[in-house]
Parts: sequence; C-alpha cells; structure tokens
Amino acid sequence: MSSLLNPSSPLLSLTNPDSDFLFFKRKFNLRGPTTIKASAVSSSSSSSSSSSRNGGGEDSSSKPTKLVTFLGKGGSGKTTSAILAAQHYAMSGLRTCLVIQTQDPSAEYLLNCKIGTTPTECTDNLSAVRLETTKMLLEPLDRLKQADARIKLTQGVLEAVVGEELGVLPAMDSIFASLALARLVGLLTNATPKNNQDRFDIVIYDGISTDETLRMIGAASKARLYLKYLRNLAEKTDIGRLASPSVLRLVNESINLGGSNSHSNGKPSAEIWDSFEKMLERGSSAFSGPDKFGCFLVMDPKSPTSVNSALRYWGCTIQAGGHISGAVAISSPHLNEELVKGIKNNFLPLPFAFAPCLSTDCPVDWNSIIENTSSQELRTLFSLSSSHSNSVAPPIKYDIAKKSITLFMPGFDKSEIKLYQYRGRSELLVEAGDQRRVIFLPPKVQGKVSSAKFIDRSLVITVR
Repeated sequence: MSSLLNPSSPLLSLTNPDSDFLFFKRKFNLRGPTTIKASAVSSSSSSSSSSSRNGGGEDSSSKPTKLVTFLGKGGSGKTTSAILAAQHYAMSGLRTCLVIQTQDPSAEYLLNCKIGTTPTECTDNLSAVRLETTKMLLEPLDRLKQADARIKLTQGVLEAVVGEELGVLPAMDSIFASLALARLVGLLTNATPKNNQDRFDIVIYDGISTDETLRMIGAASKARLYLKYLRNLAEKTDIGRLASPSVLRLVNESINLGGSNSHSNGKPSAEIWDSFEKMLERGSSAFSGPDKFGCFLVMDPKSPTSVNSALRYWGCTIQAGGHISGAVAISSPHLNEELVKGIKNNFLPLPFAFAPCLSTDCPVDWNSIIENTSSQELRTLFSLSSSHSNSVAPPIKYDIAKKSITLFMPGFDKSEIKLYQYRGRSELLVEAGDQRRVIFLPPKVQGKVSSAKFIDRSLVITVR
C-alpha cells in the first residue's frame, strides 16, 4: 500500500481506526494532616457546589464521574498541576481522587499525606491512591480463577497459578492502569455505585508518561478494530468456532458484564461479542465529551522544548480521539512579557493560565495558594464549566459546497502527516504523531482525494 500523496510533493505527503476489573477494594484510612478552610473556595464555585450537592440544582450523584489528566514533557510540572487541580476541585466541594502511577514521592510531600494502594483521604473531599501493577494484577487473576471454577475450562490448571510470584511485563502498567481508571470513572459500564459514598465526582490521573497516557486515551477506540477482526476469526474459521465459545465464557464470567447475579451459561456468543463492542464504544466516546473528560497541556514557559512538546501533544491528543481543555504554564520569576504573549498566541484558541511553582522543601499552605488572586485564572481554567469548549477549534470541519475536509492538527508540519484511503471513498486514514485515526466521511463529502494542503495548523483535503 502506498501513500496517496508523495512526501516530496509541494502539496503534502500526508493517516486512528477507529476491561473492566475491580483492582482494589475501597478502604479509606482517614487522615487529617491539613485543615482546609471553606473560605478558600470562591463564592461562585462554593454556591454552585452547594446548590448542586444540596438539592438547589442537579444532584451531583446523577452526573458522570469526570476524568482529568495532564500532558507535557517530563519535568514540565504535570504532577504539580494535577495536585493543584485536585485541591481546587476538593475545596469546591467535589469528591476528588488523585491517582498517581509512579514511585516518585513528590505528591506525598505536597499533600503531606502517605499515599497507599487503596484510596486514602488526605483532606476533606480529597483522596489519593497509588497504582502498583504488581498488586493490581492479583484481583483479575483471582476473578479468572473464580470463573474457571464455575465453568471448569482449564481443569484446575489456572488455579495452580500463584499470582504473588508473577512479575510485571512491558505494557502491563498501562493496561492495568486503564482498567483501574475505567472502573473508578465508569468508562466501560453504565452501572453506578449503589452507595453514593463509593463514587467520586472527579478522578485526576497523573500517569507514568504523556505518551503512555495518549495510548490510554485512544485504547478503547483502537481496541474496537481488534475486536472486529477477532470476532471474524472466531465466527468464520473452524478453530475459532471450536475454541471461542469457551474462551468467551471465561472472559465474560471474569469481568461479569451482566452483574454479580448474571452468568454467561446459555448466553449466545454473538450477545457476548455485542456486549464487548458496546463496552468499548462507551469507553471511546467518553474521551470526546467535556462532561466526562478533561485534558490539559502543561509546559515550562522558559523552555522552548517544553512549549513545543506541549504543542505537539495537542495534535497527538486529537489524533488519539481526545480533546484538550486548556493549557497551563508553570510560573517563573522574571518572565518576559513578549515571550508570554507569544506562547499564549501559539496555543490559541485554548484557554491559558499560569500555575504557581511549588516546592517540596517545606509544607505547602494550600489555603494561601488557592485563595491567592494570582490563582484566579487557574481556578477558572479548572472549573467544571464546559462553556469555553465551543471556542476551541473543532478537530474536523466539512465544506459540502467545496467537497473539502479540514483537519485541525496543531504541532505537526506537512512532512509528518500521511493520508491513505481504504474501503473505497467513504473514509480517510490519517497517520501522524505515532497515532492512526479513521475519519468516516458524510455521504455528500465522499470521494477520492484530489489534493491536500497544510494551512494555518490545518490539513485541508479536497475530494472529487
């Protein structure tokens, strides 16, 4: 398969086709190392929260849990920004959980709280948990054993596996973290906790790296294509028809899609496949809506490399199927006003705010930081309102009259983008930033690509 456009052409050489385990039991070890004053919350957010939680508006228990994460070059301030956001949401009256996935103790110093592998309450409305893969893999293994004991697929072989002696392999960190977050946020299921105390309003994820987080953002949509091919293999080959029913039963029993009292005995394989597809569809759609997902770019304004990395991660997030809610720069003394203005212009039309640089050398006075007038812009950026989302350039625009498709792709240049067409003229495959994205074209804009130009951070494709 060759590219439709030559990389060296003056136009462009431009291609993302489109789990659910309980990894830790919710045990709260109540701690109160810090006292947060109610006055730290601005009057507007305080009244809004009070109204929402006390019957003055929509009950917060009916709203979906929102996942928030931060992207940027290593050392740019992602952990600092994540903790600032966690404090903001918690002090606004929202039940917040900070999820970290590294052994770096910085978060513990900043929160003045020991963080374990089960959610620990650090302050009012703020809990924190550290994801450790060596522990997370034990419960899904136990679920597999329980399912195997019911359907007797492996005849006791699985029961002999000792989970405590299993090590962590490459890619396991991201896989188990994705499933743990999906469980906390409810990305893959429609079920809500029976007890309102068992849910969070906000889950903030501080991951291993930005690239791994991007993989997680696009995981559900990419898995749908793999699921499609696996289903074809299971339904259209002799070995698939022989082996797949038993394997499907084991997997379905383990993740228990139907609830604790529903098992897969007698359930048709097609119904189980459809359940998997719907689960992944819910997961992938969650990252495109501001009510369920918030993603912020983080940068060190004094470092051109950090700024350029944030720009590129903006484009990569769009390629992965997510959206960016705003940009955060870590404050530094003696910043040049022209430099700041130039950086803000580079990230238009994203909302932009500066965050204070926090030190782990001494205890942090969160009341002072959150109440400080210089943090007002940051608090506004972190607010749950999605009113600014319409000001951000849409990732795709169609012009039926001109039969053109405009893809907003910040952070890339034309030499890094490749464009392919498969399955006739009804879709485009865009490849950039080590991500692939399938774009299904509306009937009135379908056709063969005739030209493509890169103009003002956007790829304009014309079809005929």
